[in-house]
Amino acid sequence: MIKSKILPTLKEYAILTFAGLLMAVGIYVFKFPNHFSFGGVSGISIILSRLFPLSQATFNLILNFALMLLGIVVLGGSFGAKTAFVTVIVSLSTSAMEILFPMSEPLTDEPLLELVFAVALPAIASAILFNRDASSGGTDIIAMIVKKHTSFNIGTALMLADVIVAVSAFFLFGPATGLYSVCGLTAKCLVIDSVIERINLCKVFTIICTDPEPICKYITDELVRSATVHRATGAYTHEDRFVIISILSRSQAVELRNYIRKNDPKAFFSISNSSEIIGKGFSDHI
Repeated sequence: MIKSKILPTLKEYAILTFAGLLMAVGIYVFKFPNHFSFGGVSGISIILSRLFPLSQATFNLILNFALMLLGIVVLGGSFGAKTAFVTVIVSLSTSAMEILFPMSEPLTDEPLLELVFAVALPAIASAILFNRDASSGGTDIIAMIVKKHTSFNIGTALMLADVIVAVSAFFLFGPATGLYSVCGLTAKCLVIDSVIERINLCKVFTIICTDPEPICKYITDELVRSATVHRATGAYTHEDRFVIISILSRSQAVELRNYIRKNDPKAFFSISNSSEIIGKGFSDHI
């Protein structure tokens, strides 16, 4: 019983650790050296390090821990352990990399290439964390606090803050870095949404046939999924039909499609994408 609880928890935190390390690499290796300031605590840290004699990683550590403590004090039990864990991982990893792998200049002389990784790695990490009901902390903690105590539209405020940070790069680091930062801010939102959708993507089958038993048996026995069967009547022929609805992973969808084509070629079926399925066997987050 204890083992059954420990293993899923270890797996969960291993995934959170991976996401945190991925975000730290994206921030330290690609974001910091190029001064890409497109929002969040890391973007604010880049701006502050230009104005005050502390490194970007140091400001990142101070701000993240300050916000984490604020979240614990203000939110109490509702402040997520996962968010606190990821905040520690990202902050300490970034500071450790500054000590172990000091970078005085960008990794390459291709800023556009580095912008891609500066956007993609933290965005993929954020999508993984979001899918696990966690976040990397930082400005998300402010959003959690404001959301709990007011009806203020914090999403708009945070976006405005990100825009201000990105625009600040124009004046502190020059037009080129400022433009890269604005592009990074735009791309970040798009990439996060796209990755979240890809992670959760499932295939919804709607199958119309005369004999549902073989198809349902294949779904339940071979694919270890379930299905819902409805009786229906054809609008044109007025003949009795059965409608099978089943939700599968992408690999299972290929197997079912091939099975139907081979074993019931007269069946009519459509396949649609769904990025959010809630229920037994799928996500239980609401």
